[in-house]
Amino acid sequence: MKNIFLLILSISKIFGQSLNPQLPDFSEAKPIEGMKLVWQDEFNENGKPNPKFWKSEKGFVRNEELQWYQEENANCQNGVLLIEGKRVQIPNPNYEEGNASWRKNRKEINFTSASIQTKGLQEWQFGTFIIRAKIDTTLGSWPAIWTLGNAGEWPSNGEIDLMEFYRVKSEPTILANVAYGTGKQYVAKWDDSKTNLKHFTDKNKDWVKQFHIWRMDWTPESINLYLDDELLNSTSLSETINPDGKNPFLQPHFLLLNLAIGGQNGGEPKSETKLIKYEVDYVRVYQKQ
Repeated sequence: MKNIFLLILSISKIFGQSLNPQLPDFSEAKPIEGMKLVWQDEFNENGKPNPKFWKSEKGFVRNEELQWYQEENANCQNGVLLIEGKRVQIPNPNYEEGNASWRKNRKEINFTSASIQTKGLQEWQFGTFIIRAKIDTTLGSWPAIWTLGNAGEWPSNGEIDLMEFYRVKSEPTILANVAYGTGKQYVAKWDDSKTNLKHFTDKNKDWVKQFHIWRMDWTPESINLYLDDELLNSTSLSETINPDGKNPFLQPHFLLLNLAIGGQNGGEPKSETKLIKYEVDYVRVYQKQ
């Protein structure tokens, strides 16, 4: 079976296209009129993500999520970046009995996963971002494609969520969000969009098995977020002003790809869930010439 799959991948690469939407797409990046492809990662070389582009987060990082981030869970293989969330039972090296911090009061790590980012390596201000990815929609899965501004404390630095998936009131949901600062530390103002997964699966019964295109068109005037060319959220940058008068979306941002598990939004995975997968086929960034 493995040899058959590799043969299919080879044929698709020769003919410059994927044979079906469930497979990686090896075709060349399409030109966009009036724009230049300024950066891309096709994830076609087997091994670790390119260290010139990506760095890995480590440990328990945010949102009281279940996973311990480690670089071992992100690998390029068969034409995709594969991030795997794995159920484990290993000691938390930072455990301290009686410590109030959620990062330190857990005796064990029950899931590992990966989060990679371009911070300090690749950053952009404005452009069209195109990411082809396949997400796992099982309970507990919380994959994301997002950016953060390179200056300032969150959320005053600005956050753009091209894609998040998790459950909202127990319903599987696709989110497209923009967040910026308020007068309170670590409290964001959100311009968010929530679309029930059923909206997509009713039209395509194989939706969860397929790769999809998430796109951001970011200009000095607006941020528009799309899924398979359907506009999910549009934000005017005339409204995204922090209390200090700065606009966090008029500065360079870096990109993050991660698979969180559980936490404040992901939901508790079922006991039989041992593995959650998140596949990214490519990331392409275009800017005006």
